[in-house]
Amino acid sequence: MKNRFSGGKKNSDRRSLIITVCIFAAVFFAFWFGISSVSTKADTEEIQTLEQALVRGITYCYATEGSYPESLADLKENYGFFYDEEKYFIDYQPLGSNIMPDFTVIRKKDH
Repeated sequence: MKNRFSGGKKNSDRRSLIITVCIFAAVFFAFWFGISSVSTKADTEEIQTLEQALVRGITYCYATEGSYPESLADLKENYGFFYDEEKYFIDYQPLGSNIMPDFTVIRKKDH
């Protein structure tokens, strides 16, 4: 006579499958979260590096010419400043020849 309270091999197999799937999902989400966190940190550092390069170029222009660059194009053309224009947008606002320009670096959503 079969014991009606013991599930036998079927319940044991289902339980093992559920536990395996849960462990796999937990490992997958932990890995995905880790990759996402590293990617976000790298993006932040890239923007900071681009901002620092922009400040260096602006400062160098002021030191050599006695005035700040009138445009971002002027900085790129005369001082070798370059960046990935498909990945970043730079809003460059000159405030005067003797006032440091205001700029904002924005990462484009497509990249």
